Amino acid sequence: MTVATTEERLQRFIQLVDERLSEEEKNRDKKKNKNFVQMYPKGFDRVIAILGEYPLAAKIYMFLAKHIEPGTGAVVASQQLLADELDISVRSIQRGTKWLDQNNIVLRIKLGAGTVYAYCLDPDEVWKSWNTSKKYAAFTTKTLARKEDNGDVKRRLMVMLKGKETEPET
Repeated sequence: MTVATTEERLQRFIQLVDERLSEEEKNRDKKKNKNFVQMYPKGFDRVIAILGEYPLAAKIYMFLAKHIEPGTGAVVASQQLLADELDISVRSIQRGTKWLDQNNIVLRIKLGAGTVYAYCLDPDEVWKSWNTSKKYAAFTTKTLARKEDNGDVKRRLMVMLKGKETEPET
């Protein structure tokens, strides 16, 4: 049995403290900018302009910007989910997103026959990843769906991905 000297115990304690501090620093670095959205000057100018023309559309734009998927600049959501989250009518969502699309502020892509759209924002206005990843952005999205819509959304996404109709899961 080895009996450690006071000096050896002190050195071991210092080593453990150093290891702990190093581990905490690594964890802090991992969390840096984890949940952020970058808005560039062009994006701020865009929001100011939308607020002047159609404040409700600005509310929709900011919600979409908040929820874009990192590295893609896009989010998929049903009109009902947007209405529920923003506490406005589906009809207001339809008018607002149509206006955003017609004014080339948001690219709106209808997914299937329902009311689910992919909303793509200009990466020079709003971005949610490192700037260096812009050229590699793919149309992979964060999908926001209400529980009631989930089965249909899942089925339609599977159809899109596989290119064929599948039966919904029960």
